[in-house]
Amino acid sequence: MAGGLKEVRERIKSVINTQQITKAMKMVSAAKLRKAQNAIVQMRPYAERLNRMLSNILSNLDGDGGSSYGQVREVKNVLIVVVTSNRGLCGAFNTNIGKETVAHINAKYGAQRSTGNVTVAFIGRKAYDYFRRRFRDLNYDTTYIPVYDTPSYEDVSAVARTLMAEFSSGKYDAIDIVYGRFRNAATQIPTVEQWLPVPKMEVKAEKGAKRKADYIFEPDQQQLLETLVPSILQLQFHKTVLDTQASEHGARMTAMDKATDNAEELLKALKINYNKARQEAITKELSEIVGGVAALEG
Repeated sequence: MAGGLKEVRERIKSVINTQQITKAMKMVSAAKLRKAQNAIVQMRPYAERLNRMLSNILSNLDGDGGSSYGQVREVKNVLIVVVTSNRGLCGAFNTNIGKETVAHINAKYGAQRSTGNVTVAFIGRKAYDYFRRRFRDLNYDTTYIPVYDTPSYEDVSAVARTLMAEFSSGKYDAIDIVYGRFRNAATQIPTVEQWLPVPKMEVKAEKGAKRKADYIFEPDQQQLLETLVPSILQLQFHKTVLDTQASEHGARMTAMDKATDNAEELLKALKINYNKARQEAITKELSEIVGGVAALEG
Protein backbone atom coordinates (compact mmCIF):
# COMPACT_ATOMS: atom_id res chain seq x y z
CA MET A 1 0.00 0.00 0.00
CA ALA A 2 2.98 2.30 0.71
CA GLY A 3 4.04 1.88 -2.91
CA GLY A 4 0.55 2.88 -4.00
CA LEU A 5 0.64 6.00 -1.82
CA LYS A 6 4.02 6.97 -3.24
CA GLU A 7 2.77 6.59 -6.80
CA VAL A 8 -0.29 8.76 -6.13
CA ARG A 9 1.87 11.42 -4.46
CA GLU A 10 4.16 11.51 -7.50
CA ARG A 11 1.17 11.87 -9.82
CA ILE A 12 -0.23 14.70 -7.71
CA LYS A 13 3.14 16.48 -7.82
CA SER A 14 3.35 16.00 -11.59
CA VAL A 15 -0.15 17.38 -12.16
CA ILE A 16 0.59 20.41 -9.95
CA ASN A 17 3.74 21.16 -11.95
CA THR A 18 1.81 20.83 -15.21
CA GLN A 19 -0.93 23.10 -13.90
CA GLN A 20 1.62 25.77 -13.03
CA ILE A 21 2.99 25.61 -16.58
CA THR A 22 -0.46 25.90 -18.18
CA LYS A 23 -1.31 28.87 -15.93
CA ALA A 24 1.90 30.61 -16.95
CA MET A 25 1.29 29.92 -20.63
CA LYS A 26 -2.24 31.25 -20.33
CA MET A 27 -0.98 34.49 -18.79
CA VAL A 28 1.70 34.91 -21.47
CA SER A 29 -0.81 34.28 -24.26
CA ALA A 30 -3.26 36.74 -22.69
CA ALA A 31 -0.58 39.45 -22.68
CA LYS A 32 0.38 38.73 -26.29
CA LEU A 33 -3.27 38.58 -27.30
CA ARG A 34 -3.95 42.10 -26.08
CA LYS A 35 -1.18 43.48 -28.26
CA ALA A 36 -2.08 41.37 -31.30
CA GLN A 37 -5.80 42.10 -30.92
CA ASN A 38 -5.20 45.84 -30.81
CA ALA A 39 -3.08 45.61 -33.96
CA ILE A 40 -5.65 43.69 -36.03
CA VAL A 41 -8.70 45.58 -34.70
CA GLN A 42 -7.11 48.88 -35.67
CA MET A 43 -5.91 47.66 -39.06
CA ARG A 44 -8.83 45.53 -40.26
CA PRO A 45 -11.39 48.26 -41.06
CA TYR A 46 -8.77 50.26 -42.97
CA ALA A 47 -7.54 47.21 -44.93
CA GLU A 48 -11.05 45.98 -45.76
CA ARG A 49 -12.16 49.42 -46.89
CA LEU A 50 -9.13 49.77 -49.17
CA ASN A 51 -9.73 46.28 -50.54
CA ARG A 52 -13.36 47.09 -51.37
CA MET A 53 -12.25 50.31 -53.00
CA LEU A 54 -9.70 48.46 -55.12
CA SER A 55 -12.22 45.82 -56.21
CA ASN A 56 -14.76 48.53 -57.01
CA ILE A 57 -12.30 50.55 -59.10
CA LEU A 58 -11.12 47.55 -61.11
CA SER A 59 -14.71 46.44 -61.62
CA ASN A 60 -15.58 49.71 -63.31
CA LEU A 61 -12.59 49.94 -65.64
CA ASP A 62 -12.27 48.39 -69.05
CA GLY A 63 -10.25 45.20 -69.40
CA ASP A 64 -7.89 44.62 -66.50
CA GLY A 65 -8.07 48.26 -65.45
CA GLY A 66 -4.50 48.99 -66.42
CA SER A 67 -3.20 46.58 -63.76
CA SER A 68 -1.89 43.10 -64.35
CA TYR A 69 -3.06 42.15 -60.84
CA GLY A 70 -6.68 42.27 -61.95
CA GLN A 71 -6.13 40.19 -65.06
CA VAL A 72 -8.22 37.03 -65.11
CA ARG A 73 -6.78 34.20 -67.17
CA GLU A 74 -7.21 30.45 -67.49
CA VAL A 75 -6.13 28.86 -64.24
CA LYS A 76 -3.40 26.31 -64.91
CA ASN A 77 -0.99 26.86 -62.02
CA VAL A 78 -2.24 27.71 -58.54
CA LEU A 79 -0.50 28.94 -55.41
CA ILE A 80 -2.15 28.54 -52.00
CA VAL A 81 -0.54 30.55 -49.20
CA VAL A 82 -1.27 28.97 -45.81
CA VAL A 83 -0.69 31.07 -42.69
CA THR A 84 -0.42 29.21 -39.37
CA SER A 85 1.61 29.47 -36.19
CA ASN A 86 5.09 28.09 -35.55
CA ARG A 87 4.13 26.49 -32.24
CA GLY A 88 1.44 24.13 -31.06
CA LEU A 89 -0.47 23.88 -27.76
CA CYS A 90 -3.27 26.01 -29.21
CA GLY A 91 -5.97 23.39 -29.59
CA ALA A 92 -7.18 22.54 -33.08
CA PHE A 93 -6.35 25.99 -34.47
CA ASN A 94 -3.62 24.94 -36.92
CA THR A 95 -5.32 21.67 -37.84
CA ASN A 96 -8.53 23.49 -38.74
CA ILE A 97 -6.65 25.80 -41.11
CA GLY A 98 -5.00 22.76 -42.71
CA LYS A 99 -8.36 21.03 -43.18
CA GLU A 100 -9.88 24.20 -44.65
CA THR A 101 -6.99 24.40 -47.12
CA VAL A 102 -7.44 20.81 -48.28
CA ALA A 103 -11.20 21.28 -48.66
CA HIS A 104 -10.63 24.45 -50.69
CA ILE A 105 -8.13 22.76 -52.99
CA ASN A 106 -10.43 19.80 -53.59
CA ALA A 107 -13.47 21.99 -54.21
CA LYS A 108 -11.91 24.64 -56.44
CA TYR A 109 -8.68 23.24 -57.85
CA GLY A 110 -9.28 19.51 -58.17
CA ALA A 111 -8.28 19.47 -61.85
CA GLN A 112 -5.06 21.38 -61.20
CA ARG A 113 -4.22 19.07 -58.31
CA SER A 114 -4.64 16.00 -60.49
CA THR A 115 -2.06 17.41 -62.93
CA GLY A 116 0.38 18.41 -60.18
CA ASN A 117 -0.07 22.15 -60.69
CA VAL A 118 -1.02 23.14 -57.14
CA THR A 119 1.73 24.67 -54.99
CA VAL A 120 1.31 25.35 -51.29
CA ALA A 121 3.48 28.07 -49.71
CA PHE A 122 3.76 28.27 -45.94
CA ILE A 123 4.02 31.15 -43.50
CA GLY A 124 4.49 29.41 -40.17
CA ARG A 125 5.77 25.88 -39.62
CA LYS A 126 2.68 24.07 -38.35
CA ALA A 127 0.98 24.10 -41.75
CA TYR A 128 4.03 22.49 -43.35
CA ASP A 129 4.14 19.83 -40.63
CA TYR A 130 0.46 19.10 -41.30
CA PHE A 131 0.81 18.77 -45.07
CA ARG A 132 4.12 16.98 -45.49
CA ARG A 133 2.90 13.91 -43.57
CA ARG A 134 -0.38 13.61 -45.46
CA PHE A 135 -0.15 14.84 -49.05
CA ARG A 136 2.61 13.92 -51.44
CA ASP A 137 0.88 15.07 -54.64
CA LEU A 138 1.23 18.77 -53.83
CA ASN A 139 4.20 21.06 -54.47
CA TYR A 140 5.59 22.80 -51.41
CA ASP A 141 7.38 26.12 -50.96
CA THR A 142 8.94 26.54 -47.52
CA THR A 143 10.80 29.78 -48.30
CA TYR A 144 8.50 32.01 -46.26
CA ILE A 145 8.10 29.93 -43.07
CA PRO A 146 10.39 32.21 -40.96
CA VAL A 147 8.38 35.34 -41.83
CA TYR A 148 5.79 34.45 -39.17
CA ASP A 149 8.35 35.16 -36.43
CA THR A 150 8.98 38.70 -37.70
CA PRO A 151 5.63 39.91 -39.05
CA SER A 152 6.69 43.51 -39.57
CA TYR A 153 5.15 45.28 -42.53
CA GLU A 154 8.53 45.42 -44.27
CA ASP A 155 9.14 41.66 -44.04
CA VAL A 156 5.60 40.62 -44.96
CA SER A 157 5.31 43.11 -47.82
CA ALA A 158 8.58 41.77 -49.27
CA VAL A 159 6.92 38.34 -49.52
CA ALA A 160 3.82 39.92 -51.04
CA ARG A 161 5.90 41.71 -53.69
CA THR A 162 7.62 38.46 -54.62
CA LEU A 163 4.30 36.65 -55.04
CA MET A 164 2.85 39.57 -57.01
CA ALA A 165 5.81 39.41 -59.40
CA GLU A 166 5.30 35.68 -59.86
CA PHE A 167 1.64 36.26 -60.68
CA SER A 168 2.46 39.05 -63.15
CA SER A 169 5.09 36.89 -64.86
CA GLY A 170 2.56 34.09 -65.37
CA LYS A 171 4.17 31.58 -63.00
CA TYR A 172 0.85 31.37 -61.17
CA ASP A 173 -2.59 32.14 -62.56
CA ALA A 174 -4.28 32.41 -59.16
CA ILE A 175 -3.10 32.97 -55.60
CA ASP A 176 -5.38 32.30 -52.62
CA ILE A 177 -4.63 32.81 -48.94
CA VAL A 178 -5.88 30.59 -46.10
CA TYR A 179 -5.51 31.99 -42.58
CA GLY A 180 -7.18 32.19 -39.18
CA ARG A 181 -9.56 35.13 -38.93
CA PHE A 182 -9.76 36.48 -35.40
CA ARG A 183 -13.23 37.09 -33.98
CA ASN A 184 -12.56 36.92 -30.26
CA ALA A 185 -10.38 35.00 -27.82
CA ALA A 186 -12.64 31.94 -28.02
CA THR A 187 -13.46 32.02 -31.74
CA GLN A 188 -11.05 31.80 -34.66
CA ILE A 189 -12.41 31.14 -38.13
CA PRO A 190 -10.38 29.39 -40.88
CA THR A 191 -10.83 31.72 -43.84
CA VAL A 192 -10.03 31.52 -47.56
CA GLU A 193 -9.54 34.69 -49.59
CA GLN A 194 -8.76 35.14 -53.26
CA TRP A 195 -5.77 37.46 -53.32
CA LEU A 196 -4.83 37.45 -57.01
CA PRO A 197 -6.30 38.20 -59.41
CA VAL A 198 -8.04 40.95 -57.46
CA PRO A 199 -11.71 39.90 -57.22
CA LYS A 200 -14.00 42.41 -58.85
CA MET A 201 -17.29 43.70 -57.48
CA GLU A 202 -20.34 43.71 -59.71
CA VAL A 203 -21.98 47.07 -59.22
CA LYS A 204 -25.69 47.12 -60.07
CA ALA A 205 -28.38 49.76 -60.21
CA GLU A 206 -31.55 49.54 -58.17
CA LYS A 207 -33.47 47.60 -60.81
CA GLY A 208 -30.69 45.09 -61.32
CA ALA A 209 -29.16 46.63 -64.43
CA LYS A 210 -25.39 46.87 -64.46
CA ARG A 211 -24.07 50.35 -63.80
CA LYS A 212 -20.59 51.67 -64.46
CA ALA A 213 -19.12 54.34 -62.20
CA ASP A 214 -17.42 57.29 -63.82
CA TYR A 215 -14.17 57.79 -61.88
CA ILE A 216 -11.98 60.85 -62.29
CA PHE A 217 -8.31 59.99 -61.71
CA GLU A 218 -5.76 62.47 -60.43
CA PRO A 219 -2.97 61.90 -61.34
CA ASP A 220 -3.64 59.83 -64.45
CA GLN A 221 -5.21 56.38 -64.22
CA GLN A 222 -2.10 54.36 -65.05
CA GLN A 223 0.14 56.17 -62.57
CA LEU A 224 -2.43 55.91 -59.81
CA LEU A 225 -3.04 52.19 -60.30
CA GLU A 226 0.67 51.40 -60.45
CA THR A 227 0.99 52.89 -56.95
CA LEU A 228 -2.39 52.09 -55.42
CA VAL A 229 -2.86 48.44 -56.38
CA PRO A 230 0.48 47.06 -55.05
CA SER A 231 0.13 49.04 -51.80
CA ILE A 232 -3.35 47.71 -51.10
CA LEU A 233 -2.35 44.14 -51.95
CA GLN A 234 0.62 44.29 -49.60
CA LEU A 235 -1.55 45.71 -46.83
CA GLN A 236 -4.13 42.97 -47.39
CA PHE A 237 -1.41 40.32 -47.20
CA HIS A 238 -0.06 41.81 -43.98
CA LYS A 239 -3.56 41.77 -42.48
CA THR A 240 -3.85 38.00 -42.90
CA VAL A 241 -0.65 37.44 -40.92
CA LEU A 242 -1.74 39.78 -38.10
CA ASP A 243 -5.17 38.11 -38.06
CA THR A 244 -3.56 34.70 -37.70
CA GLN A 245 -1.27 35.84 -34.90
CA ALA A 246 -4.16 37.23 -32.88
CA SER A 247 -6.09 34.00 -33.52
CA GLU A 248 -3.12 31.90 -32.39
CA HIS A 249 -2.78 33.71 -29.07
CA GLY A 250 -6.53 33.56 -28.49
CA ALA A 251 -6.63 29.83 -29.25
CA ARG A 252 -3.64 29.13 -27.01
CA MET A 253 -5.07 31.16 -24.13
CA THR A 254 -8.35 29.23 -24.38
CA ALA A 255 -6.57 25.88 -24.66
CA MET A 256 -4.36 26.59 -21.64
CA ASP A 257 -7.36 27.76 -19.61
CA LYS A 258 -9.14 24.49 -20.33
CA ALA A 259 -5.97 22.52 -19.55
CA THR A 260 -5.68 24.30 -16.19
CA ASP A 261 -9.30 23.47 -15.37
CA ASN A 262 -8.76 19.83 -16.36
CA ALA A 263 -5.68 19.66 -14.16
CA GLU A 264 -7.71 20.99 -11.23
CA GLU A 265 -10.36 18.31 -11.73
CA LEU A 266 -7.67 15.64 -11.95
CA LEU A 267 -6.07 16.90 -8.76
CA LYS A 268 -9.36 16.59 -6.91
CA ALA A 269 -9.76 12.99 -8.05
CA LEU A 270 -6.14 12.12 -7.18
CA LYS A 271 -6.43 13.66 -3.70
CA ILE A 272 -9.58 11.63 -3.02
CA ASN A 273 -7.77 8.46 -4.12
CA TYR A 274 -4.78 9.39 -1.98
CA ASN A 275 -6.93 9.92 1.11
CA LYS A 276 -8.72 6.62 0.54
CA ALA A 277 -5.43 4.76 0.15
CA ARG A 278 -4.03 6.46 3.27
CA GLN A 279 -7.10 5.51 5.32
CA GLU A 280 -6.82 1.93 4.14
CA ALA A 281 -3.16 1.85 5.13
CA ILE A 282 -3.92 3.26 8.60
CA THR A 283 -6.79 0.83 9.11
CA LYS A 284 -4.58 -2.08 8.14
CA GLU A 285 -1.83 -0.99 10.53
CA LEU A 286 -4.33 -0.63 13.40
CA SER A 287 -5.74 -4.07 12.69
CA GLU A 288 -2.24 -5.55 12.79
CA ILE A 289 -1.50 -3.79 16.10
CA VAL A 290 -4.77 -4.96 17.66
CA GLY A 291 -4.17 -8.46 16.40
CA GLY A 292 -0.63 -8.47 17.84
CA VAL A 293 -1.83 -7.23 21.24
CA ALA A 294 -4.55 -9.91 21.36
CA ALA A 295 -2.00 -12.60 20.53
CA LEU A 296 0.31 -11.44 23.35
CA GLU A 297 -2.52 -11.35 25.88
CA GLY A 298 -3.63 -14.84 24.88
